[in-house]
Amino acid sequence: MDFTPTPEQTAARELAARIFGDLSTPERLATCGTGTDAALWKALCAAGLPGAAEETGLLGLVLMLEEQGRTTAQVPFAATCVYGLLAIGAHGSPEQRARLLPPLRDGEAVATGAFPARRGGVRSERAADGTGRLTGTVPVVPWLREATHVLVPDGTTRTLWLVRTDAPGVRRDPVETTAPWSAGRLTLEDAPAETIANPGPAPDPYADTLALARTAFAGLQAGVCAGSLARAVSHTTTREQFGRPLAANQGVQLRAADAHMDTEAIRVTAYEAAWRRDAGLDAGPHALTAAWWAAEAGTRVVHSGQHLHGGIGADLDHPVHRHFLWGRQVAGYLGAGGEVLDELGELLTTGRHPDAGERSPDEAR
Repeated sequence: MDFTPTPEQTAARELAARIFGDLSTPERLATCGTGTDAALWKALCAAGLPGAAEETGLLGLVLMLEEQGRTTAQVPFAATCVYGLLAIGAHGSPEQRARLLPPLRDGEAVATGAFPARRGGVRSERAADGTGRLTGTVPVVPWLREATHVLVPDGTTRTLWLVRTDAPGVRRDPVETTAPWSAGRLTLEDAPAETIANPGPAPDPYADTLALARTAFAGLQAGVCAGSLARAVSHTTTREQFGRPLAANQGVQLRAADAHMDTEAIRVTAYEAAWRRDAGLDAGPHALTAAWWAAEAGTRVVHSGQHLHGGIGADLDHPVHRHFLWGRQVAGYLGAGGEVLDELGELLTTGRHPDAGERSPDEAR
């Protein structure tokens, strides 16, 4: 394995870092509420960064998402790239790719996904022409309020369906989550949908998309943790107590060192899962490993980042608090650490992948 970025991946990461750093400032974030930073999203699309995920692969996307996480930039970048560009690019038909990918690249369309499937039950009725009707509810879908398309898995058959949010029978109700992800409750009542299932040697669409999402959001978490730790280091090296910097205390150093090692573990496991997927290798177990580290270690890191700020860390308006909220939200979205570990343990001990279709998502968990 060689995680060294290609020149194209490096260029995409550097451009993402520059745009996020220039535009996703604490002052701008304070004015966004729970919605998308429309100007930032427009700038990202104008720079071609969503489309760059198709060219630089999942590892390239993970690198860009790290930069988003560092600044907690309020845009549906991960959701659109994973559930739109990469999922449709890998599993959509030629006609679907030609029709759907250009507006997703340009920002005219925004995609999200009703994943993981355990969060709600959706039933489908499929017609011979690949269209269908969906009924069911997904309690929380990130960035749903901004989305034009939602990728919805059938909880029993693991079929992937694409639903337009403006279609009849589709209802979106705002839901407030820990982090301001413009989330919503998705209710489908005999809603029209189209299948995303391009026949061929490609991996199972549901399992592949779930692995994509786990890896991408783990990469986002690596950036969230890195940003939280960077703020903690800056604070403890400049804030003095009893005539010396807080960072001179051994307890502070040990807490920061543990947070650094946790952040690196999240990063390297996300890199490995992304590299394997880009190389055409089975990445399911590695995506689960990255998700476990992102959920368990990610929570520890953002708690440490807030704790190392002392009383200031309790200020809800302080920038480090956003990292705390995002870290908790990413962990919750990926699933509780014990839950993910149970799934990974079953895969490693039995060789049976819960996402391969042997059981329903609820049974798999």
